[in-house]
Amino acid sequence: MDDQVTRLVEKTWAKYQTLPKSRRLMIAISGIPGSGKTTLATTVASALNAKHALSSPGTAATTRVAAAIPMDGYHLSRAQLSALPDPATAHARRGAAFTFDGASFLALVQQLREPLAPESRTLYAPSFDHARKDPVPDDIAISPQTRIVVFEGNYLSLDRRPWSEAAGLMDELWFVEVGFGVAWERLVPRHVRAGIARDEEEAGRRVDENDLVNGREIVEGRLPVDEVVVSRDDLGWRPDALALAQQT
Repeated sequence: MDDQVTRLVEKTWAKYQTLPKSRRLMIAISGIPGSGKTTLATTVASALNAKHALSSPGTAATTRVAAAIPMDGYHLSRAQLSALPDPATAHARRGAAFTFDGASFLALVQQLREPLAPESRTLYAPSFDHARKDPVPDDIAISPQTRIVVFEGNYLSLDRRPWSEAAGLMDELWFVEVGFGVAWERLVPRHVRAGIARDEEEAGRRVDENDLVNGREIVEGRLPVDEVVVSRDDLGWRPDALALAQQT
């Protein structure tokens, strides 16, 4: 893995070892669109689960100690966007902070922060179906055995309620730093592949008029964070980098 990712995994694992069994370790990774938040979150969670399996042979095979939870599931649905006072702007600006259900995200974080007990139940986060272009409720299970939760999303360190309230409940805030030009180069083909734009020209306009507008808000309104992580495109940022590293 990339050296900075390895350091974050080791730091998180050491911190987890000090926690009482009634408490979860919660980390929020934020950054502008196209920064690599999802890749970092899934890579870190995968590495932590691998460490857990090695430290608890025989009992960890069916237990994930860590989970990566994307904020994508908290997008307002297309029907909800259409019900807003200015639906045309809401659909055009989908991905801006006001097009997310921040209150529901905060409610999940508050539930996960409650002390774990024998009677604790599995909680659920929504996912996002890119084919339907809408959230899927209660699609990601977070069991009581999931003791490290790595959230990722654009606004998780935004100094505005309810995002700032959720940030205040985290153990650590990480921010993925990337140049706007690099983000643009990543986002344009991504939008075409996902069917968000018909071609690169349309995708470029969307990036300029929405994604990078949101990006400036994310950078300018950022809370103080515990870690600034420089975005990389190399193999060490991929979740399968861990498996490859273990084979060498």
